[in-house]
Amino acid sequence: MKHPNDEGTRVDYAAEIYAAMLNDTEASGDTEAVSVPDEVTGGAEGAAVPEAPAVPLKISGGVPEKVVPATTTPFSFGDTPLARELSENTRRRQALAAAVLPLPAKTRVLTVANQKGGVGKTTTTVNLAAGLARSGARVLVIDLDPQGNASTALGIEHRSETVSVYEVIINDEPIANVIQKSPDFDTLFCVPATIHLAGAEIELVSMVAREQRLRTALEKFLDESAEPFHYVFIDCPPSLGLLTINAFVAAQEVLIPIQCEYYALEGLSQLLTNIKLIERHLNPVLMVSTILLTMYDARTNLANQVAQDVRDHFPEQVLASLIPRSVRISEAPSYGQTVISYDANSPGSLSYLEAAAEIARRGAPH
Repeated sequence: MKHPNDEGTRVDYAAEIYAAMLNDTEASGDTEAVSVPDEVTGGAEGAAVPEAPAVPLKISGGVPEKVVPATTTPFSFGDTPLARELSENTRRRQALAAAVLPLPAKTRVLTVANQKGGVGKTTTTVNLAAGLARSGARVLVIDLDPQGNASTALGIEHRSETVSVYEVIINDEPIANVIQKSPDFDTLFCVPATIHLAGAEIELVSMVAREQRLRTALEKFLDESAEPFHYVFIDCPPSLGLLTINAFVAAQEVLIPIQCEYYALEGLSQLLTNIKLIERHLNPVLMVSTILLTMYDARTNLANQVAQDVRDHFPEQVLASLIPRSVRISEAPSYGQTVISYDANSPGSLSYLEAAAEIARRGAPH
């Protein structure tokens, strides 16, 4: 553009700048000298001057060229971690939907135990039971914890006046009079626990055959049941008292949930020692068949190290499935549901369904 100078004469500063650029280039020997195009100088006096181009220019061989910006790679949603997670969850969901789980030839009784609290015993019990019931198996959950959390998660009534497992153990009440069906699954049943069970430890001390009270009641119920049960899960309290011993004596298998943290490993040796003692003196068929790693956080080195240590020591018992930390798993009991019925598509639900499928295949007749 032309602007008046101090003397009032209109000067084409753009042309001067362009000419200076050419002179600098010529001095460096990079380009050949060229004449200034009319489009830049404005041509004849009074001719219209075009607008300066918006695209930047570069000098190549004395001729201005457009600088074409580099093409940016388009953003792909499929490259994000969220998209990969959604794709993986879809794959897992489809694999579970297509799977047909085998049913055991006879009833499998599993005691879910760990004397350390907060490792996911009750959560594991109810969700594995729900996962197996969802596949068509008939499942019974015996809530042997005075807190009654398994009863809550399965939507079972367990107020203090409810006839419960306390009456079964102390007063020889038949399990058939105590059992309730879960509202979420037609093949899932529960023997509830009430607060009265808290005093059962003391009452059992003076009773005859105190360690075998639950086994006697359970065997009678299974023998007289019109329809066979495929699985029985016994949820234990976080202790190694008489209630837990009753659960060990009544079962053939022990399932141990282990939280992926260091403290969870400390009490494992004591638990295994007690199981060996019960196997030797009270229940020769008892064995630790399954170990499930819970509350797994893949982002931490500690969780990975604990998981690897457990796999190294118990290569045959540890399930391949890992239960992650999940908000959905924690939320489900507040609605009186398992995570299987609360949000079947959540990662936590898929993990428990995969663990249930592993348990079913491990116990299948060969």
